[in-house]
Amino acid sequence: MTPRAAMVLGFAGLIPFLWGALTVLFPGLAAAAAGVVGERFTGAPVLIAYGTVILCFMGGVLWGFATQAEPEMAWKAYGTSVLPALWVFFAVGGTAAASLSALLVGFFAMLSLDLQFAQWKLVPRWWIGFRVILTLVVLVCLGIGFAFGR
Repeated sequence: MTPRAAMVLGFAGLIPFLWGALTVLFPGLAAAAAGVVGERFTGAPVLIAYGTVILCFMGGVLWGFATQAEPEMAWKAYGTSVLPALWVFFAVGGTAAASLSALLVGFFAMLSLDLQFAQWKLVPRWWIGFRVILTLVVLVCLGIGFAFGR
């Protein structure tokens, strides 16, 4: 069972993605909010900025899991854990469409890295089920940004 703290904080972490998608779908909301918080915190810009931060953060989580790896697995685990940050560094940037598509690919790939860490038995048993739910929401939100917010 997913620990309560992880569940609450994990779902709370979806709020900026949901907000970004909502402000893409409802331009009036985006315009009103931009007057208060600035355009940076609405629509595609918030999806890109927050998606970048979270994808790097998730790589850091894998780094933490890699600390449990046996010595013969350590290079693979640590090396794999830095891939999300490298992906963001090289792939996110340029147009909103390019950044959102790179983040879509990145979060999909992140889930496969989670699955690899599960196969290596470096994550808690509840991890994959929880990550699938969170990742699906993130992918939908980024997909809305890509389809409607560029």
